[in-house]
Amino acid sequence: MKIGYPCVNMSIGCTPNRTFRLRSYSPDRLIATVEENLECLRKTLAFNVEHGLLFFRIGSQLVPFASHPVCIFDWAGHFADRFAEIGGYIRQHGFRISMHPDQFVLLNALEPKIVSNSIAELSYHCQALDLLGLDQTAKVQIHVGGVYGDRPASKKRFVQVYGGLDTAIKRRLVIENDDHRFDLRDCLDVHDRTGVPILFDTFHHECMNRGEHMRQALESAARTWSAADGLPMVDYSSQRQKGRKGAHTHGIDMGHFRRLLEEIRGIDCDVMLEIKDKETSALKALKMVKEVYGA
Repeated sequence: MKIGYPCVNMSIGCTPNRTFRLRSYSPDRLIATVEENLECLRKTLAFNVEHGLLFFRIGSQLVPFASHPVCIFDWAGHFADRFAEIGGYIRQHGFRISMHPDQFVLLNALEPKIVSNSIAELSYHCQALDLLGLDQTAKVQIHVGGVYGDRPASKKRFVQVYGGLDTAIKRRLVIENDDHRFDLRDCLDVHDRTGVPILFDTFHHECMNRGEHMRQALESAARTWSAADGLPMVDYSSQRQKGRKGAHTHGIDMGHFRRLLEEIRGIDCDVMLEIKDKETSALKALKMVKEVYGA
């Protein structure tokens, strides 16, 4: 079990997700920003190696506006060597890598323009992982999308759009269960019609389920992953006190996390902590994994 956190390390004084306003776009501005983002990504990965945190979610802003029509600069060619260098470091140290586009990526949207923009954004994410030289175990996770007042029709649209995606996207795409739109059973239905693996979100399952116990639910999601996809990925968080339902906690609830580990004992998976204080909680979780599993 690898433990990780998403996008930004709070300890090292930089972010690999720097961006700028669209009106400020220029090739020179893009080059300078991506150079800084890639350098910070390398520093973040080095921190993670030092501390044993070998699961990391790379932020979507690594290359700002990469999928936008304004970006006609060949950023992939320009930074190919740098991506390859970082990718070699990732492979050398056995990292598991993922990405998670923003909520505006909706393959089942009613508007064709939103769908085409979403596909362009997924193409960028997959291209970034390809440039890093990562295999099929590096995944891009999205939600099924909007319900739009008709759940069966919305799932059907997702299935139809998914069928037309390039193989380069399909090999990396996974879907996750929502906290208020599409639950695990909906995702299993989509999987049955597409083969897309399901990234299981434990917190979302706590917020919305149909009575499946956590272990049963995770086992169902895990069966959707092939050997080529790698170990199943799991997102973990818990409810923030006095927050709206589904609001992620600022720091890890160690008792809650320990109970999860006990419940899923024997299920091999990689766990991403979607918790506000990032590596601080991830380090605590890693210690807990070693205590509970004796690793």
